[in-house]
Amino acid sequence: MADLEQLKQKYAPVLEMFTKLAPYGAQLEAVDLDGEKLHIKGTVPSKVAANRIWDKIKAADPSYSDLHHEVGTTGPDEQPVTIKSGDTLSAICLLFYGSANKYPEVAKANGVDANNIPVGKTIQLPVLT
Repeated sequence: MADLEQLKQKYAPVLEMFTKLAPYGAQLEAVDLDGEKLHIKGTVPSKVAANRIWDKIKAADPSYSDLHHEVGTTGPDEQPVTIKSGDTLSAICLLFYGSANKYPEVAKANGVDANNIPVGKTIQLPVLT
């Protein structure tokens, strides 16, 4: 019989990513057992956020054979982010892309200076490969 707590521990980075993305609209709706598999159900606000969840799933187990996932996207491909005091583009990129070094691509896509984005400005995080 599958051990729920053991599976939750294995996929903890996936669950943690839902928590980190919650301020941007991600919602974790269910974490339970589906037969012998961990069942994770949730929604994310964009394809960018969905790709980050997928990165975490594949890092936990590339075959994810013990996981039944239902992750839906509620919005567009791009992820809107409104800059808050203390935000840096590199920190935002680390959260959404797993690499702080994506910031030049994001700055270019938005036509902004990566080191001088005003608080309150909304940028769009594009789907990057």
